Amino acid sequence: MQPFELFVGLRYTRAKRRNHFISFISLVSMLGIALGVAALIVVLSVMNGFQKELRTRILGVAAHAQISGANNTLADWQSISEAAAQHPEVISTAPYVMAQGLISYDQTVQGSVVRGILPDREAQVSELADKMKVGRLDALRSGEFGIVLGSELARTLSVSAGDKVVLIAPQGRVTPAGIMPRVKQFSVVGIFEAGMYEFDAGLALVHMDDAAKLYSMGSRVSGVRLKLKDMNLAPQVARELSGRFGDDIYISDWTRQHANFFRAIQIEKNVMFIILLLIVAVAAFNIVSTLVMAVTDKQADIAILRTLGASPFSIMKIFIVQGTLIGVIGTLIGVAGGVVLALNIDVVVPAIERLFGVHFLAKDVYYISELPSDLQSRDVGVIAIVSFIPTLLATLYPSWRASKTNPAEALRYE
Repeated sequence: MQPFELFVGLRYTRAKRRNHFISFISLVSMLGIALGVAALIVVLSVMNGFQKELRTRILGVAAHAQISGANNTLADWQSISEAAAQHPEVISTAPYVMAQGLISYDQTVQGSVVRGILPDREAQVSELADKMKVGRLDALRSGEFGIVLGSELARTLSVSAGDKVVLIAPQGRVTPAGIMPRVKQFSVVGIFEAGMYEFDAGLALVHMDDAAKLYSMGSRVSGVRLKLKDMNLAPQVARELSGRFGDDIYISDWTRQHANFFRAIQIEKNVMFIILLLIVAVAAFNIVSTLVMAVTDKQADIAILRTLGASPFSIMKIFIVQGTLIGVIGTLIGVAGGVVLALNIDVVVPAIERLFGVHFLAKDVYYISELPSDLQSRDVGVIAIVSFIPTLLATLYPSWRASKTNPAEALRYE
């Protein structure tokens, strides 16, 4: 048997009112809450999708973690690589040589980060082999001085596969004429496109042996790149590996290297959450107007219930039930609509684009030309709870006013 207050509250919510304006405001409040909740779910899912897509593209070129030495050199890298591979979270390792250089072709000169790699081992720690637009990554062979350029870098230099470019290293050699930079001609054997301007416009790949010769590294390398089973554990793995090596060994992870970028995305996500929550708050406080008018409309009913023995707290609970039900229904509709829309964003957005003849993310302008969506159950739960709280708070004052109704005054003119 349901409680008396719940029965009356549900009855008031379902009953046809003499004042249709109250029903209209209730409907508007319910739809406002539903719209705000749905918008929150969709927007946060899209922002999660962008964050996931960008993280995937960045980590397709960057390493989950990397070990480097003092002065950007690592002498005994083989033993360090073997020691790091013993960690249960480390899947594979790959040495690298990292340096700055100028790439020249015809009359064009462009600065670039030069990364010397072992193609077979690099394929185990990054997705560069799958990002090749022209040629293959394994075309980089020791002693042949081949080079793979990012797509934007190749476009700026106006080069294609087979062209010869000149790589100028800042490390110089002493001659009678003074210090002369090291210069070597490389053949373009491939072009990659990572989907991130930072890499496509400023990264060149060469074989590690060729890089070591050009930059006078000898048998040393700049560091060792690591691929982990779970990239989210990178900070923890970095801390654990730090204890295995000396103070002259530095270990960083992707969360440090790109901290500002992902922090900016998280701040933007939080700001959007607060802004869209205001929509829910406005709709929730419409419940105050609904209940105030409902209390005025039900003055006689409240007086009769009081004379029959209902306590002020029981009257308060009746109107709390009525307001809460509006919030619950609006939240559930919003959650259902938001989840369905977030899961089908790849269908809905193209349909809108075709209908209105627009394109939100043009391929020739944006690297990500489609709206990605990553619906997370945790976000849905937080949104539902946070959105419901204002609706519950909005019921308290009108319900309290209803409980203070004087039966004699309410029935005087009835």
